[in-house]
Amino acid sequence: MNCIVIDDEKMARVIIKTLCSEINSLELVEEFSDAIQAIKYLNENQVDLIFLDIHMPNFSGLDFIKTLKNPPKIIFTTSDPKFAIEAFEYDFIVDYLLKPIEFPRFEKAVKKAQKEQIIKKEASKNKVEEVKNDFYVNIDRRLIKIDLPSIYLIQAKGDYINIKTENKNYIVHSTLKKIEEKLPDSLFLKVHRSYIINVKKIIDIEDNSVLIKKDVIPVSRSKRPELMKRLDLL
Repeated sequence: MNCIVIDDEKMARVIIKTLCSEINSLELVEEFSDAIQAIKYLNENQVDLIFLDIHMPNFSGLDFIKTLKNPPKIIFTTSDPKFAIEAFEYDFIVDYLLKPIEFPRFEKAVKKAQKEQIIKKEASKNKVEEVKNDFYVNIDRRLIKIDLPSIYLIQAKGDYINIKTENKNYIVHSTLKKIEEKLPDSLFLKVHRSYIINVKKIIDIEDNSVLIKKDVIPVSRSKRPELMKRLDLL
Protein backbone atom coordinates (compact mmCIF):
# COMPACT_ATOMS: atom_id res chain seq x y z
CA MET A 1 0.00 0.00 0.00
CA ASN A 2 1.64 3.26 -1.11
CA CYS A 3 0.98 6.42 0.86
CA ILE A 4 1.83 10.10 1.28
CA VAL A 5 1.87 12.41 4.30
CA ILE A 6 0.63 16.01 4.28
CA ASP A 7 1.60 18.07 7.31
CA ASP A 8 3.06 21.57 7.64
CA GLU A 9 5.20 20.52 10.62
CA LYS A 10 8.49 18.89 9.63
CA MET A 11 8.78 16.89 12.85
CA ALA A 12 5.26 15.50 12.37
CA ARG A 13 6.24 14.30 8.89
CA VAL A 14 9.41 12.70 10.27
CA ILE A 15 7.34 10.84 12.89
CA ILE A 16 4.88 9.52 10.30
CA LYS A 17 7.77 8.49 8.07
CA THR A 18 9.35 6.58 10.96
CA LEU A 19 6.08 4.87 11.84
CA CYS A 20 5.53 3.88 8.21
CA SER A 21 8.98 2.29 8.08
CA GLU A 22 7.89 -0.10 10.84
CA ILE A 23 5.16 -1.60 8.63
CA ASN A 24 6.48 -3.61 5.68
CA SER A 25 3.28 -3.34 3.67
CA LEU A 26 3.46 0.48 3.69
CA GLU A 27 5.56 2.50 1.26
CA LEU A 28 5.76 6.24 1.86
CA VAL A 29 6.29 7.63 -1.64
CA GLU A 30 6.12 11.40 -0.96
CA GLU A 31 5.69 13.98 1.80
CA PHE A 32 4.27 17.49 1.56
CA SER A 33 4.33 20.55 3.78
CA ASP A 34 1.13 21.96 2.31
CA ALA A 35 -2.01 20.67 0.62
CA ILE A 36 -1.56 22.61 -2.63
CA GLN A 37 1.63 20.71 -3.43
CA ALA A 38 -0.16 17.45 -2.70
CA ILE A 39 -3.07 18.31 -5.02
CA LYS A 40 -0.63 18.88 -7.89
CA TYR A 41 1.00 15.53 -7.15
CA LEU A 42 -2.31 13.64 -6.99
CA ASN A 43 -3.37 15.07 -10.35
CA GLU A 44 -0.64 12.95 -11.91
CA ASN A 45 -0.17 10.11 -9.41
CA GLN A 46 -2.33 7.61 -7.59
CA VAL A 47 -1.91 6.59 -3.95
CA ASP A 48 -3.72 4.15 -1.66
CA LEU A 49 -3.56 6.12 1.57
CA ILE A 50 -3.00 9.68 2.81
CA PHE A 51 -1.91 10.72 6.31
CA LEU A 52 -3.42 14.20 6.55
CA ASP A 53 -3.08 16.98 9.10
CA ILE A 54 -6.18 19.15 9.65
CA HIS A 55 -4.66 22.46 10.73
CA MET A 56 -2.41 23.87 8.01
CA PRO A 57 -1.88 27.47 6.87
CA ASN A 58 -4.01 28.76 3.97
CA PHE A 59 -5.57 25.38 3.10
CA SER A 60 -6.80 23.04 5.84
CA GLY A 61 -7.08 19.28 5.65
CA LEU A 62 -10.88 19.54 5.48
CA ASP A 63 -10.58 22.00 2.58
CA PHE A 64 -8.19 19.57 0.89
CA ILE A 65 -10.52 16.55 0.96
CA LYS A 66 -13.28 18.59 -0.68
CA THR A 67 -11.07 18.99 -3.77
CA LEU A 68 -10.62 15.24 -4.30
CA LYS A 69 -12.68 13.66 -7.07
CA ASN A 70 -11.63 10.05 -6.46
CA PRO A 71 -10.19 10.14 -2.95
CA PRO A 72 -8.04 7.32 -1.60
CA LYS A 73 -8.32 6.21 2.02
CA ILE A 74 -7.39 8.98 4.44
CA ILE A 75 -6.19 8.89 8.04
CA PHE A 76 -6.31 12.24 9.82
CA THR A 77 -3.37 13.09 12.08
CA THR A 78 -4.04 16.06 14.33
CA SER A 79 -3.76 17.43 17.86
CA ASP A 80 -7.35 18.75 17.73
CA PRO A 81 -10.13 16.27 18.60
CA LYS A 82 -13.06 18.58 17.82
CA PHE A 83 -13.23 17.79 14.09
CA ALA A 84 -13.66 14.02 14.48
CA ILE A 85 -17.44 14.00 13.96
CA GLU A 86 -17.19 16.16 10.85
CA ALA A 87 -14.35 14.08 9.45
CA PHE A 88 -16.24 10.79 9.66
CA GLU A 89 -19.02 12.17 7.50
CA TYR A 90 -16.82 11.11 4.58
CA ASP A 91 -16.78 7.37 3.90
CA PHE A 92 -13.15 7.44 2.72
CA ILE A 93 -11.93 8.65 6.12
CA VAL A 94 -10.52 5.55 7.79
CA ASP A 95 -9.38 6.86 11.17
CA TYR A 96 -8.62 9.95 13.26
CA LEU A 97 -5.30 9.87 15.09
CA LEU A 98 -4.50 12.35 17.84
CA LYS A 99 -0.93 13.57 18.24
CA PRO A 100 1.37 12.44 19.72
CA ILE A 101 0.81 9.20 17.80
CA GLU A 102 1.95 5.93 19.36
CA PHE A 103 2.86 2.98 17.13
CA PRO A 104 0.12 0.54 18.35
CA ARG A 105 -2.59 3.08 17.55
CA PHE A 106 -0.93 3.91 14.22
CA GLU A 107 -0.71 0.23 13.28
CA LYS A 108 -4.37 -0.30 14.14
CA ALA A 109 -5.41 2.53 11.80
CA VAL A 110 -3.26 1.18 8.97
CA LYS A 111 -4.71 -2.32 9.35
CA LYS A 112 -8.17 -0.82 9.15
CA ALA A 113 -7.24 0.93 5.89
CA GLN A 114 -5.76 -2.27 4.49
CA LYS A 115 -8.87 -4.25 5.40
CA GLU A 116 -11.12 -1.75 3.62
CA GLN A 117 -8.85 -1.89 0.57
CA ILE A 118 -9.13 -5.69 0.45
CA ILE A 119 -12.92 -5.53 0.77
CA LYS A 120 -13.08 -3.03 -2.09
CA LYS A 121 -10.90 -5.21 -4.34
CA GLU A 122 -12.94 -8.33 -3.59
CA ALA A 123 -16.14 -6.46 -4.42
CA SER A 124 -14.58 -5.33 -7.66
CA LYS A 125 -13.61 -8.91 -8.56
CA ASN A 126 -17.12 -10.17 -7.91
CA LYS A 127 -18.69 -7.44 -10.00
CA VAL A 128 -19.58 -8.58 -13.48
CA GLU A 129 -17.70 -6.30 -15.83
CA GLU A 130 -18.64 -5.81 -19.44
CA VAL A 131 -15.37 -5.51 -21.30
CA LYS A 132 -15.35 -3.97 -24.76
CA ASN A 133 -13.09 -5.53 -27.36
CA ASP A 134 -12.77 -2.48 -29.59
CA PHE A 135 -13.36 1.24 -29.94
CA TYR A 136 -13.26 3.91 -32.64
CA VAL A 137 -10.89 6.82 -33.05
CA ASN A 138 -11.33 9.88 -35.24
CA ILE A 139 -8.40 10.36 -37.65
CA ASP A 140 -8.66 12.86 -40.51
CA ARG A 141 -12.46 12.81 -40.26
CA ARG A 142 -12.52 9.02 -40.52
CA LEU A 143 -13.69 6.70 -37.76
CA ILE A 144 -11.19 3.88 -37.47
CA LYS A 145 -11.92 0.76 -35.44
CA ILE A 146 -9.10 -0.45 -33.17
CA ASP A 147 -9.01 -3.86 -31.54
CA LEU A 148 -8.27 -3.22 -27.84
CA PRO A 149 -6.21 -6.37 -27.12
CA SER A 150 -3.94 -5.46 -30.05
CA ILE A 151 -2.88 -2.21 -28.35
CA TYR A 152 0.35 -2.59 -26.44
CA LEU A 153 1.27 1.04 -25.70
CA ILE A 154 -0.33 4.50 -25.63
CA GLN A 155 1.96 7.51 -25.35
CA ALA A 156 1.04 11.16 -24.75
CA LYS A 157 2.73 13.66 -27.07
CA GLY A 158 1.51 17.19 -26.42
CA ASP A 159 -2.08 17.52 -27.63
CA TYR A 160 -1.90 14.10 -29.30
CA ILE A 161 -1.57 10.48 -28.28
CA ASN A 162 0.25 7.73 -30.13
CA ILE A 163 -1.64 4.42 -30.02
CA LYS A 164 0.69 1.56 -30.84
CA THR A 165 -0.85 -1.76 -31.93
CA GLU A 166 0.53 -5.04 -33.19
CA ASN A 167 0.09 -3.95 -36.81
CA LYS A 168 -0.05 -0.16 -36.95
CA ASN A 169 0.39 3.08 -35.01
CA TYR A 170 -2.31 5.76 -34.79
CA ILE A 171 -1.79 9.44 -33.97
CA VAL A 172 -4.99 10.79 -32.41
CA HIS A 173 -5.88 14.30 -31.21
CA SER A 174 -6.85 13.49 -27.63
CA THR A 175 -5.54 13.30 -24.07
CA LEU A 176 -4.21 10.34 -22.15
CA LYS A 177 -6.83 10.88 -19.45
CA LYS A 178 -9.69 10.79 -21.95
CA ILE A 179 -8.59 7.55 -23.57
CA GLU A 180 -7.79 5.96 -20.18
CA GLU A 181 -11.48 6.19 -19.30
CA LYS A 182 -12.34 4.02 -22.30
CA LEU A 183 -9.85 1.25 -21.56
CA PRO A 184 -10.65 -1.89 -19.51
CA ASP A 185 -8.71 -2.10 -16.23
CA SER A 186 -8.21 -5.81 -16.82
CA LEU A 187 -5.76 -5.04 -19.66
CA PHE A 188 -4.39 -1.54 -19.24
CA LEU A 189 -2.53 0.44 -16.60
CA LYS A 190 -1.20 3.98 -16.59
CA VAL A 191 2.38 3.54 -15.36
CA HIS A 192 3.60 7.08 -15.96
CA ARG A 193 2.03 10.45 -16.66
CA SER A 194 2.86 9.97 -20.36
CA TYR A 195 2.29 6.22 -20.81
CA ILE A 196 -0.45 3.59 -20.62
CA ILE A 197 0.58 0.00 -21.22
CA ASN A 198 -1.14 -3.30 -21.92
CA VAL A 199 0.09 -5.33 -18.93
CA LYS A 200 -0.29 -8.60 -20.86
CA LYS A 201 2.26 -7.41 -23.42
CA ILE A 202 5.10 -6.88 -20.93
CA ILE A 203 8.25 -8.77 -21.89
CA ASP A 204 10.60 -7.73 -19.10
CA ILE A 205 10.80 -5.50 -16.02
CA GLU A 206 14.00 -3.92 -14.80
CA ASP A 207 14.25 -1.35 -12.00
CA ASN A 208 11.78 1.43 -12.87
CA SER A 209 11.03 0.47 -16.46
CA VAL A 210 9.24 -2.18 -18.51
CA LEU A 211 10.00 -3.60 -21.94
CA ILE A 212 7.12 -3.96 -24.40
CA LYS A 213 8.06 -4.93 -27.96
CA LYS A 214 11.13 -2.73 -28.51
CA ASP A 215 9.89 0.12 -26.30
CA VAL A 216 11.41 0.74 -22.86
CA ILE A 217 8.73 2.48 -20.79
CA PRO A 218 9.45 4.35 -17.53
CA VAL A 219 7.38 3.42 -14.47
CA SER A 220 6.82 6.09 -11.82
CA ARG A 221 7.52 5.23 -8.19
CA SER A 222 3.87 5.63 -7.22
CA LYS A 223 2.69 3.28 -9.99
CA ARG A 224 5.19 0.48 -9.43
CA PRO A 225 3.31 -1.14 -6.48
CA GLU A 226 0.11 -1.29 -8.52
CA LEU A 227 1.99 -2.74 -11.48
CA MET A 228 3.50 -5.49 -9.33
CA LYS A 229 0.08 -6.36 -7.91
CA ARG A 230 -1.35 -6.62 -11.40
CA LEU A 231 1.46 -8.91 -12.53
CA ASP A 232 0.70 -11.29 -9.68
CA LEU A 233 -2.71 -11.86 -11.26
CA LEU A 234 -1.37 -12.79 -14.69
